[in-house]
Amino acid sequence: MLAAVVPVAAVADGPAALATPAPVTPKALGAATLAVARAGKRLVAVGERGTVLWSDDGGAQWQQARVPVQAGLTSVRFVDERLGWAAGHLGVILKTEDGGQSWTRQLDGTQAAAALLAAAGSDERAQRSAQRMVEEGPDKPFFDIEVIDAQRAVAVGAYGLAFATHDGGAHWAPLPTQGANPRSLHLYGVRAVNGQWFIAGEQGLLMKSADAGASFTALASPYKGSFFGLLAARSGTLVAYGLRGSAWRSADAGASWDKVDLGTAITLQAGVEREGELVLLGQTGELFTSRDDGRSFASVKAPAGPLPAAGLSLAPDGAWVIASLRGTRRATP
Repeated sequence: MLAAVVPVAAVADGPAALATPAPVTPKALGAATLAVARAGKRLVAVGERGTVLWSDDGGAQWQQARVPVQAGLTSVRFVDERLGWAAGHLGVILKTEDGGQSWTRQLDGTQAAAALLAAAGSDERAQRSAQRMVEEGPDKPFFDIEVIDAQRAVAVGAYGLAFATHDGGAHWAPLPTQGANPRSLHLYGVRAVNGQWFIAGEQGLLMKSADAGASFTALASPYKGSFFGLLAARSGTLVAYGLRGSAWRSADAGASWDKVDLGTAITLQAGVEREGELVLLGQTGELFTSRDDGRSFASVKAPAGPLPAAGLSLAPDGAWVIASLRGTRRATP
């Protein structure tokens, strides 16, 4: 059972970035973006200083959303064309109910640290760790968020930070991942597949929950480098990807993993599925595609040209949309 839930509350003390709306400026249209996702036929990209952009024409033109914080945003996911969440630096989690045009803050790092301290109970090690987070302030980022349905979402981040909501974000609770991650390694990716939750992180960390986050078990990892994300196929196949072109495939819910040779040393940043095709994004903008459920991938030259790429989505017309440190780019496959 999840404990120490955190209700939505106003920011009393803390960094100004948590209480100051993102500046609305034409420069935001070219700002660095770190993730992009589909909301129905709309595209929504998130990035530096609380920048959120949305496009209704496949990424050709963008408009800036209203965002209540200036924290950098690292991830964004949608349930449908209107409901979605974004997460990022300073422990921020935001929610939208209008397709990304406006956002409300649901959690920040100060609230997260307080919840961890409350959940520590009589565990002295957990108490010390949580107290340190309280004293250090809201400086821990979330790196990824998974949206399961209108009520449930999961966010993971630095130093083992992991929170979930089961009531649409009205309350957020820390997840009991310490047993599977005793060293509080960074958590970079989270995906839900066939009712199970999977988390990937640094130093080859892999874990899963078969009971909606009530408990987690560590998975035997095939790799000691960092995994930066998880790509989940409709078939149930998982691909864990990360440093130096490393990719590993599991077709049995993480019980075993097979190495996938991409023929590259480029770090992999993001992944998506479209109509049975799996696609991984390299940090230079190169794409790798699979039509055999992740058993093999073929390289595709960077469609938008070489650029520091971070996130990937698909426009309704099939074009690639890449979030990058040079802004959001559209490219035809």
